[in-house]
Parts: sequence; structure tokens; C-alpha cells
Amino acid sequence: MILPIVAYGDPVLKTEAVEIDKDYEGLKELIDNMWETMYNAHGVGLAAPQIGKSIRLFVIDASPFAEDEVDGKPDPRAAGLEGFKKVFINPIIEEEEGEEWAFQEGCLSIPTIREEVYRKEKIHITYFDENFEFHEETYDGYAARVIQHEYDHVDGILFTDLLSTLKKKLLTKKLTNIAKGAVNVDYRMKFPVTKRKR
Repeated sequence: MILPIVAYGDPVLKTEAVEIDKDYEGLKELIDNMWETMYNAHGVGLAAPQIGKSIRLFVIDASPFAEDEVDGKPDPRAAGLEGFKKVFINPIIEEEEGEEWAFQEGCLSIPTIREEVYRKEKIHITYFDENFEFHEETYDGYAARVIQHEYDHVDGILFTDLLSTLKKKLLTKKLTNIAKGAVNVDYRMKFPVTKRKR
């Protein structure tokens, strides 16, 4: 089932989410719905707070980045992303390392806005998958970036929070309009100011 994506301004997006256990009611259906919702909106990641659930869960399919090129050659930061599709439950980024690099990020909860965000190039993360099997893994490049972006969501952080004070000020009107629903999107959203869905 395609769920409405919560828009910028809803308090759930600024709340630190809670851990869940393997007996969380309706977990499989929730994950299935998150995949369907994400693909319908043409996203590469979706966190549970973005559909109004303040739990530490996100899904990622970074395979669209696998075809990225730089100067006509495969982008090394996209290496290994073919079929990169994962569920992260109760994730903990244990370490971030390497140089910070900039990339234009967007967010399904903040449509029409894309800005350069600096993030470390490599992460070490522990998490449970959809079968509640434990994983301890290291990622770099685009995989690390998408994970960091979604991980911020379960910590109540949006990519706009990472921008300079000046850049945030320049975006104030656009962000207010998004919260009011004064934005054109081709997927279902729930807007906090109007409390309406479309």
C-alpha cells in the first residue's frame, strides 16, 4: 500500500525515533508498504518517520546510483551498488571517517529542494535486517551517503539542518510553502500546516 509521505514541518521529522524488537506489530507489512511508497515517489531511501512512524527503521535501494558516470567513466563512488537493496532496523553508525565530500541531496519530505551537503566518505554501521539478523558492515561512497541521510531521519535530523545559517535563511519561504502544501508533487503527501493529504 502506498502511504502518504510526511512533509517538512511535521514534528515527527524532528523527533528521535525509538528502537523496535522483532515482535513489532505488522513489521513485514510496514516494510512492504515502505518499499512501495519509496518506489512510487522515485526515491532511493525512506525512513519510518517519513511515513509518520517514529521508529528506528529505514529502507534503501541505492542501485540507481550504479549507473552514475564522471567524465564518461563509471563513478568510483557508485561501485558495488548494483542491486544494493537493504532494510536497516535499529541501526547504529559506530564510526564515520575519511574526507568530507559534497553532494546535492534531496528528500521526499522536502520536495523541490536540493542542496549540497558535506558528509564523511566512509561509515561503519551495525543494524538488524528484516529477519532481525544482526549485521556489522562498512560502506563508502554513495552507499555511505544514502545511509547517513536516512540515519539522520531516525535521529530527527533533516538534510536542511546541515546547511549554513545563510542557506537556511534563503530557503525559509520555500520550506514554509512545503509545510503548507503549496508545492507540486507527483506522489502522496501529508502536510502538517493544513493537515491535508493529496
